[in-house]
Amino acid sequence: MEHPVVHLLQSLMSIISTSEHEHAIGLFLKNHLKSLGYTVEHIPIAPGSTRHNVYAYLGNSRKTRVLLTAHMDTVPPHIPMTMDGDIIKGRGSSDDLGPLAAQIIAAEELRAEGKVSEDGGDIGLLFVVGEENGGHGMIAANDMGLSWEAGIFAEPTESKLAKGHKGQVAFEIIANGLACHSGYPHLGKSATSALLAVLNDLSAATWPESSLLGSSTFNIGTLEGGEKHNIVAPSAKALCEVRMVSDLPGVKARIEEIVSRHPDVELNFVFEYPEALLLWEIDGFDAAPVAFGTDVPRLRDQHCDKRVLFGPGSILVAHGPDEFIRIPELIQSISGYKTLVQHFLQ
Repeated sequence: MEHPVVHLLQSLMSIISTSEHEHAIGLFLKNHLKSLGYTVEHIPIAPGSTRHNVYAYLGNSRKTRVLLTAHMDTVPPHIPMTMDGDIIKGRGSSDDLGPLAAQIIAAEELRAEGKVSEDGGDIGLLFVVGEENGGHGMIAANDMGLSWEAGIFAEPTESKLAKGHKGQVAFEIIANGLACHSGYPHLGKSATSALLAVLNDLSAATWPESSLLGSSTFNIGTLEGGEKHNIVAPSAKALCEVRMVSDLPGVKARIEEIVSRHPDVELNFVFEYPEALLLWEIDGFDAAPVAFGTDVPRLRDQHCDKRVLFGPGSILVAHGPDEFIRIPELIQSISGYKTLVQHFLQ
């Protein structure tokens, strides 16, 4: 007999839910949770927005002690689900629909066992949009007028508690030049050369280090510019990031200082979030730091006191064509979520 978490994950993965296209999966979750007896709110992330978070709780009390939360969006492209023995393959299997499904089943098992109150106040479930492209859903959750004693965030952590994760600052560098015949480059100004110069300085820069999270890293994500091989490039730009382990303001200041040394180059910050340090010393769980970013730091401190990051699956296969999750680990993670909820309720 198919385990309920597998059945639920199959339903979720059958829906296209890439970032900006989460409406259908949000409606599915809304209706599914209503059918289980939850009070469900379908909350637009901004006035007039067609993108909605889903918040569910038992009884009439919106305020709960513990929050179970995951993101419902996936990176593109949608990859339909397939099964190979005890492996589920496809987009969202590990990031983040598998962990999301496990959270729902964990909540249902706790209800069936009488370990959470049917009258409400113990657990809430928040499933958000947009984690993969800026965190707009979790940022909007700060405006719900709620706070929780503890938040259990779902991501593929190989069923370990994450000790923490790096922060991120993404930024665009735009170089302006003057086009001319490439045989007479002194008559123009090369934007590509200007861009390469600032990128070389950024690549050579030193960034903060941490005994817990390791080294900060700089990455040049995209490059574009120029028109043809025989034209001195009039414009060029790059989209970059620093994954930093501490001191977001200091890292931004360092980027600004480096770029300021180069004339005819502009800097635009795209988005940012600080590093996250998490609660991880809980009996029965292994723990390790992770390098990927999550929604954890986007929910402001005044809205959530204690935070853990936990889930089945591996980030190493997420975002790739061969994303998968092992069914035994998916099922076992349900017990992990239940243990965490009970830990915080006690």
